[in-house]
Amino acid sequence: MNARLLLLLIVLAAVVSSALGVVYTRHQSRHLAVQLGELEAAHDAAVAEWSRLQLEQAWLADASQVESKARRELGMKAPETMNILVVRP
Repeated sequence: MNARLLLLLIVLAAVVSSALGVVYTRHQSRHLAVQLGELEAAHDAAVAEWSRLQLEQAWLADASQVESKARRELGMKAPETMNILVVRP
């Protein structure tokens, strides 16, 4: 009778341990899924920001934008034809 009781207690402990392992594993899985979702959202935001910055850089580098800003903010103008000197080798 004692051997059966000992075997029953060992099996019961194994079942409880296994159940706790399943609960812990599912908890970790859900935690990691939430973390993955947050990281994917951050990635999407970073990609959108990168695209916006590339468009802004292209717009700022456009020659007409540079010229209009130079005229407006710096008071620059194109030189007159008689002031242009062409140097050829």
